[in-house]
Formats: sequence, structure tokens, C-alpha cells
Amino acid sequence: MRNYDDRKRVLVTGGAGFLGSHLIDRLLERGDEVVCADNLFTGTKRNIDHLHGHPRFEFLRHDITFPLYIEVDQIYNLACPASPIHYQHDPVQTTKTSVHGAINMLGLAKRLKVRIFQASTSEVYGDPSVHPQTEGYWGNVNPVGLRSCYDEGKRCAETLFFDYHRQHGLDIRVARIFNTYGPRMHPNDGRVVSNFIVQALRGEDITLYGDGRQTRSFCYVDDLVEGFLRFMDLGDDHRPGFTGPINLGNPGEFTIRELAEKVLDITGSRSRLVFRPLPADDPMQRRPDISLAREHLDWQPTVALDEGLRRTVAYFDALLSGRNN
Repeated sequence: MRNYDDRKRVLVTGGAGFLGSHLIDRLLERGDEVVCADNLFTGTKRNIDHLHGHPRFEFLRHDITFPLYIEVDQIYNLACPASPIHYQHDPVQTTKTSVHGAINMLGLAKRLKVRIFQASTSEVYGDPSVHPQTEGYWGNVNPVGLRSCYDEGKRCAETLFFDYHRQHGLDIRVARIFNTYGPRMHPNDGRVVSNFIVQALRGEDITLYGDGRQTRSFCYVDDLVEGFLRFMDLGDDHRPGFTGPINLGNPGEFTIRELAEKVLDITGSRSRLVFRPLPADDPMQRRPDISLAREHLDWQPTVALDEGLRRTVAYFDALLSGRNN
């Protein structure tokens, strides 16, 4: 727990979302004050209900495509729909959230002269021709496809962050997040882990796209948040910190079919596997090279997929049965 002199007032945009709410819990646990800004498009108050009345927590309903005037010591910019179903619902707004939102948060950081973290994504690599993906790989992204509102929006946000760093000397941190899962995922976000678990618990067919041989790497949320905190704490000893971009994810690689079979085993479900056509621009393989995270942050994931899935299944089981409401 931080003492009063070390306590920071931290802004987390998108703080009512899956990742943001877990990050806020950790910040509060270590003694910081937290302001959560979220427009609740994909975030939900259910994720932060347990913080109601907490003396160091404040919630602001705010859309970061509009300026925010507030006094803080650090900013984590996590606000943006992150699942295909949500970011394709209003693609223009998705791009605006990444680009206008970055401009507004960078402007705030510049005015306050504070460190700012950007939650970027492995989607900047597109359907990669390099495997595993290192931070030096420039990507293979379709700039006019259905996913480009998210892919290119996040790429442009990275551009803005590094231009603010070069032009204004802003203290930035840019993390490229690979597939992450855990409690508080949205049950209808269309992401593969939540899809499979919800379908299995309901006894519905489990939907695989393509032949199920495409691969992903799955990082449990607690591991990811630990990476966030270590990254942002670099430079607190008044030496220049590492800006990134840096990959944060679990380098363990599994086929989508393997994931489905693990979910069936953990839930005990008798759901059938059914196959559907692969969506446009869906990458065939995705796996992070985390050499930089190991070197600069002394970080690597510790939660195995089976253990993380058990915790996530328990959360969704309670949610679907009404015990989490």
C-alpha cells in the first residue's frame, strides 16, 4: 500500500470495461486514487459496482471523443470497443474513439505534464506474415476492410502518441495487447473465449469459424494488468522510461479447436462443435514475441490456460445463473 506522499491520482478511460475494471482494482489496492471515465457503450456499471462508496474511487460518465478537463497524475487510455461485434456496430465512432480520443487524452497529458499509457492491440499486425510477431514488424492490415476501423484507428493512435513524444517530449507508454480473457468479459462480445464458454454453459452448439486450425495466444487478465503496472512504473526513479511499443500477451499458442475442447472439458458440456465460414480479414495466426517485456519489465505470464479458463467459467456460470447480478 502506498503512503500518502506516494499516492497518485490516476485517470482510467474505459474503466468500466473488462480490462479497465481489473486495472482499477489493482490501482486502488496499492493505494492510488482513481477516476474512471467511461461512456458505458461496452463497459458496464456491474464491473465497478463493488467500488461504490470507495473513498478513493470516482466515476465519470464521459465519451473521450470530447475533451475532458480534470487534474490527475497519470492517464491510462483504455477506451475503445475491442470486439468485432462492438467495434463494427458503429465503425465511424470506433475510429473517432481511437483517433479523437487519443488527441484529447494526449492534449490532457501535455497540459498536465503527466505520463500516459495507450492500450494498443495486436490487431496492428493484421494477418501477420511474420510469426511470432515482434514489435519491429510493421504489419499486414487491410486499410479498407470491415476490421479497419479498429486496426487502423489503433495504428493512427500509436502514430499520435509517438509524435507527441517526439514533438512535445511527452512521457508515453504504448502496449500492444494480445488476446486476453477472464472474469468480467462481456457475455455477448463475440470474442472466442466468452463465446465458447457461454455456448457451452447454455448447451448450445459451439461455433468455430474456418476449420478451427487458426491459432491464438490467450493471456489471463491478472497477468496482463501486472504488465500494465510494471510498464507505467518504469521511470519513477527519474530515469527515462521505455516508451514501447511493447507486446503484452501469453506466448503459448493454441488452435481454436483446442480451446473449444478445453472449454467442453472444464464445463462438462455436451455441446457440439459446428463450423462456419471464416470472417473477412480474420488472422490465421497470432502469437506475441515478449522478449522486450521480459527484458524491460521482467514480466511474463504465470497463469496457465486451463487454470484461467476454470476461473472464467466460474464467473460466467455465476453470471448466467444470476448470482453475479
